[in-house]
Amino acid sequence: MVRSSICINAHPAGCAKDTDDQIAYVKAQKAKRGTKTSKEGGKGPKMVLVLGCSTGYGLASRISAAFEYGADTIGVSFEKQPTETKGGTPGWYNNMAFDRAAKKDGLISVTMNADAYADETRAHIIEEAKKLGRKFDLIIYSLASPVRTDPDTKVLYKSVIKPQGKTYSGKCIDIMTQTLKESSAEPATDEEIASTVKVMGGEDWRRWIKQLTEAGVLAEGCRTVAYSYIGPEQTHQIYRDGTIGMAKKDLEQAARDLDGQMKAFVGGAAYVSVNKGLVTRSSAVIPVISLYLSILFKVMKEKGTHEGCIEQMERLFAERLYTGADNAAGTVPTDSGHRIRIDDLEMDPEVQKICTQRMESVTQENLTSYCDLEGYKHDFLATNGFDVEGVDYEKDVQRMDVID
Repeated sequence: MVRSSICINAHPAGCAKDTDDQIAYVKAQKAKRGTKTSKEGGKGPKMVLVLGCSTGYGLASRISAAFEYGADTIGVSFEKQPTETKGGTPGWYNNMAFDRAAKKDGLISVTMNADAYADETRAHIIEEAKKLGRKFDLIIYSLASPVRTDPDTKVLYKSVIKPQGKTYSGKCIDIMTQTLKESSAEPATDEEIASTVKVMGGEDWRRWIKQLTEAGVLAEGCRTVAYSYIGPEQTHQIYRDGTIGMAKKDLEQAARDLDGQMKAFVGGAAYVSVNKGLVTRSSAVIPVISLYLSILFKVMKEKGTHEGCIEQMERLFAERLYTGADNAAGTVPTDSGHRIRIDDLEMDPEVQKICTQRMESVTQENLTSYCDLEGYKHDFLATNGFDVEGVDYEKDVQRMDVID
């Protein structure tokens, strides 16, 4: 069910199969790279906390940690629980599939359906870590939400995706009809900018690290990583220089501050990883973003460098975070802003040159030759468990609260 370029339902078996496929990819990469789990003598992550664990980069991070490095994990996400007759959100089914696979492989997997912005949730996580007698050596911060309640003031803040200063107009794609259309976004007010930073900036990440540190549940050398996006100049007015960009810049400042604190307290580190653009629930309705991504996917597939969430996160772990002997934490390469750049393949000058040329000359007539419409549509549907290879969509779903 697609309305206004947003898929509003999910297929249980499809979500589970997509999660299982990501796990299979990571296991294949483990064999290819010769990665050792802790039981095999590896020195990679052993106890990982993933905040925002149910979809996208958060889910892919949890899968990489668990099924390539053998890490036990605690995941937090806020999902709509299904009933026998009513469906839940995709993340609910993804979490079920992850927990099932982790149990099969003998890994500890604790998944909490809770508001990750709440102090009560932080207290539960700390309690769970102490109950397990474990400390976190990696914390992934991958929260994306339209709202956040400040734990101190109880004020509810809402995030918006808007430009600053002036109205932004650009072309976008209605992926279901494969038509090019104009879209625009009005400039944000000062209040909307501040509110978006409160929701999507670094304040909550700082609070997590502060409370986890004070509770003594961070292992020596613990690292924490949050995720961001920069993208090409053509998208900066609506993204990097817009409300979301202001929040991401605040997140990056938090990383620099937290890096010093982590070094001082546990000899650890904090980073922001700038990742590749991908299809999300929101990207489909942001002016220019859907067009840019569909062009980008086509160009990168032509060059053989295209990656989805799981490919990105597996590479982040293996080629940025855990590059030492026996997969120990190695020296992490960063740019001048202390950011990990795993968007390197997207921002390759040759890739961007072709994308810019196609962005400037795309029309409805050449849309299919310039854009990866089918690939974009597949990613759009697969995030909700549809169009996943190996799933029989003609088969009746008897119950909406199971993934078999």
